[in-house]
Amino acid sequence: MARLAQTAGLTDVQQEILSTVRDFVDKEIIPVATGLEHRDEYPQQIVDGLKELGLFGLMIPEEYGGLGESLLTYALCVEEIARGWMSVSGIINTHFIVAYMLKQHGTQEQKEHFLPRMAAGDIRGAFSMSEPGLGSDVSAITSKAVKEGDAYVLNGQKMWLTNGGTSSLVAVLVRSDEGHPEGTAPHKSMTTFLVEKEPGFGEVRPGLTIPGKIDKMGYKGVDTTELIMDGLRVPADRVLGGVTGRGFYQMMDGVEVGRVNVAARGCGVAQRAFELGVQYAQQRHTFGKPIAQHQAIQFKLAEMATKVEAAHAMMVNAARKKDSGERNDLEAGMAKYLASEYCKEVVEDAFRIHGGYGFSKEYEIERLYREAPMLLIGEGTAEIQKMIIGRRLLEEYRFQG
Repeated sequence: MARLAQTAGLTDVQQEILSTVRDFVDKEIIPVATGLEHRDEYPQQIVDGLKELGLFGLMIPEEYGGLGESLLTYALCVEEIARGWMSVSGIINTHFIVAYMLKQHGTQEQKEHFLPRMAAGDIRGAFSMSEPGLGSDVSAITSKAVKEGDAYVLNGQKMWLTNGGTSSLVAVLVRSDEGHPEGTAPHKSMTTFLVEKEPGFGEVRPGLTIPGKIDKMGYKGVDTTELIMDGLRVPADRVLGGVTGRGFYQMMDGVEVGRVNVAARGCGVAQRAFELGVQYAQQRHTFGKPIAQHQAIQFKLAEMATKVEAAHAMMVNAARKKDSGERNDLEAGMAKYLASEYCKEVVEDAFRIHGGYGFSKEYEIERLYREAPMLLIGEGTAEIQKMIIGRRLLEEYRFQG
């Protein structure tokens, strides 16, 4: 198992961080994950442990109290955490998307105000694009901000917020027509607002309500919620970057980080599924020998391991491309698409290897079987990834004739 998904060229610091995270996952997450997941219980003790390890500040610059590590380091840590329990990786994903957006696009005052407390884990981030009437079509956002004096008043309903209840800072994308005449392209009239709130459910600040958790098939433990804004007043200095109309581009930049994260999660879940499958295949006997000695099972294991390796390699490539400062929407889209599809296939093969026992809640593979489908839709469906990939390929391979 240790031979799979190795990453060449890591520094001693990166290797030490990954070793620490791997030990934490093996000792603190895997033994309790299934029980917590079945109870849909927020993993507070695990989150406290991640805070002590400094993981909430992993990518935040050292000048703001973080570790200043790369996206690659973060993605490899996410891969390890998802191997233990995918829900925990979701808790830090949205936090890091918001931290990344602040680092890249925030004003100096916004960085100084939020990033040190985010690095310490005292502020937890969430971000919000989707709405009940839209998913992939971000241009159809109807939530709106209207300028009133030195503040904006926000109204609308948002959907599918990971960390909606436990977060204390939400980056919310809404339409803002102020300064953008009628007929302006939708993506040029959107603004990201940094909305501070109290953790919890119900009315968490005047004009802002977080209803209870959405009950889900999988991806339990982490809270997924709606967000309802009804006359929510937000100071003008909480416009991300200080200028309206840039929200779409800021969010898409953050989503590229999110897609690398989802790819890393797919790699981690697939790795765990392979571990469970190869272990069970050596323990379960049929026809007088371990099923691992049957050629049909060996073929499955070979296919599973190859998919784990391929997805890991693409995820690492996408992270390194982003770290280099280059555009990586093509690589991130490919990595997210391949890793999520392969994850689903590897999990299903591990499920099949378990036979009837895979259907039992006593076996960990049952949980993974319910978790894998979320990766097919999170941060953009497979169809959206293929649209992004196709358009970028046509840019790169434009026919001259």
